[in-house]
Amino acid sequence: MDKKEIAEIFEEIGQLLELKGENPFRVRAYLNAARIVESLQDELGKLVAENRLTEIKGIGKDLAAKITEMVTTNRLEFYEKLKSSLPAGLLDMLRIPGFGPKRAKIVFDKLKIDSIEKLEAACKSGKVAALDGFGEKSQQKILEGIELVRKFASRHHIHKARAAADAVLESLRAHDGVIRCSIAGSLRRCRETIGDVDFLVSAKPKDAPDVIAAFVATPGVITVSAKGETKASVVLKGGIQADLRVVADDQFAFALNYFTGSKEHNIAMRARALRLKNLSLNEYGFSPAAEKEKSAKELGSSVSCKSEPEIYAALDLGYIEPELREDMGEIDAAETGKLPKLIEMSNLRGAFHVHSTWSDGIESVEAMARAAQELGLEYIGIADHSKGQRQANGLDEKRLREQADEVKKLNTGFAKEGFRIFFGTECDILPDGTLDFDDETLALCDFVIAAVHTNFNLAADAMTARICKALAHPRVTMLAHPTGRLLLEREAYAVNMPEVIETAARHGKIIELNSHPYRLDMDWRLWKHAKELGVKCAINPDAHSIDDYQSLVFGVGIARKGWLTKADVVNCHHLKQVEKTLTSVRREHQHAPRSTPALPG
Repeated sequence: MDKKEIAEIFEEIGQLLELKGENPFRVRAYLNAARIVESLQDELGKLVAENRLTEIKGIGKDLAAKITEMVTTNRLEFYEKLKSSLPAGLLDMLRIPGFGPKRAKIVFDKLKIDSIEKLEAACKSGKVAALDGFGEKSQQKILEGIELVRKFASRHHIHKARAAADAVLESLRAHDGVIRCSIAGSLRRCRETIGDVDFLVSAKPKDAPDVIAAFVATPGVITVSAKGETKASVVLKGGIQADLRVVADDQFAFALNYFTGSKEHNIAMRARALRLKNLSLNEYGFSPAAEKEKSAKELGSSVSCKSEPEIYAALDLGYIEPELREDMGEIDAAETGKLPKLIEMSNLRGAFHVHSTWSDGIESVEAMARAAQELGLEYIGIADHSKGQRQANGLDEKRLREQADEVKKLNTGFAKEGFRIFFGTECDILPDGTLDFDDETLALCDFVIAAVHTNFNLAADAMTARICKALAHPRVTMLAHPTGRLLLEREAYAVNMPEVIETAARHGKIIELNSHPYRLDMDWRLWKHAKELGVKCAINPDAHSIDDYQSLVFGVGIARKGWLTKADVVNCHHLKQVEKTLTSVRREHQHAPRSTPALPG
């Protein structure tokens, strides 16, 4: 087992123990262990072999023994026995947003409810509302949560789909019969959540059956749904469906374009081929539109295209990157030479919105800075939570000043290395639109990230006014995770985002693209409009551990979907330029009029 699998098991053990009513300290020990294991930088197998697990803070002899068992045997007897001691449906119920182990235990103890279906029936009959601590509102929220679980049941976060796909792709590339291979579908287009993973391989006809056989036998495949000579479907670990198609190499470019999609983009491409060239376009190639006696596969392509750029060139178009293929103006832009040169991961020079042990991060400020340096970054922006976030160990005014002193001392050394820690805060936007710190305290910061963390149920006009009022504040630099969504778990709160974007433009404020794969917020569909208004983006990892820096790649993918270039993203700027940018945001808007809507009521 790798560290992510072990962390997931520890997380589940914590939930199971809480369901059984175990000591809260024991529950917390396993939940903390999950975070510690997932953030380990050393290879687990090496730590086990060298008997060094107990040297890690938070890992005692008992946890070390369990980690060793999982690493060496790929199972944990304690976990298996614990899991079998409770109805399987109880864990399923924990997938319902806001329905934690304590609530699940109450409904199980009082009503013997041990499945989502039974819970839904009890809510509809009013039995849950009658329980102490619940009520009508809670009951309705549970029903809404059940609908969300069902809505998202077959979808997966992009980082999980990408990890599963990369392992399969590596295996396919190693096969002697494979000429070319690629992922396709929504994962290649970098959609924020994925239904299934599509793979495309080119091979000689004689090698196709062997490629299929190798695919269905790939480690991580748990079931084989279908298997033919050129197609196969499997289910990977984590419940992700994966489909493979094997084609001849002269069809590869056409098949890759077709199976990448989107459906709407493909329809627009086919219409263009027919209108301009009188050609049909499909997964096998171009063919004369009048030819109907033979199938497209038998005909082959009347225009040879070895790569996707050649397909677009055949239709008098510039190459359209996969992320843009959503039929949202990309074909017109390709025709007129107005496609943007999209941002690339290598363009990033730094990252804001980094947490540390001062609030709810698990590494020190210095450790987070050193890790960023090792990734080749020139700066980070430390932004721990403000005092309103008590559950996240938010900083009060005194602790914020102490942290500012620490960062100042660290920067004395880092300056010699051409690296800088920008000092900031993730400051709560209170329900009335004011900030969690006063202006004097905020003046300590190089930058201020304003964020909504509470009162998500405000009406759209009130939430919009709340955020716009904060954006008008002269000390605010950027807005964090603007819609508060948690993908596959919590919908965005009601807010008028065009108005928020316009307010950010008016006051010269930056909007964050939170790259955490559970957020990816602001949504890619909004960035094109923001860019047109001149709003700059900051691709931020919301990092609570060193590993969280890896999420930046997903933020870049969403930025590409939003048509952003490196010029649109402030943390593509070099250190000196960023210093000027942050200073100018504060200086130019220090006395800007706060012309924002008043809060309703």
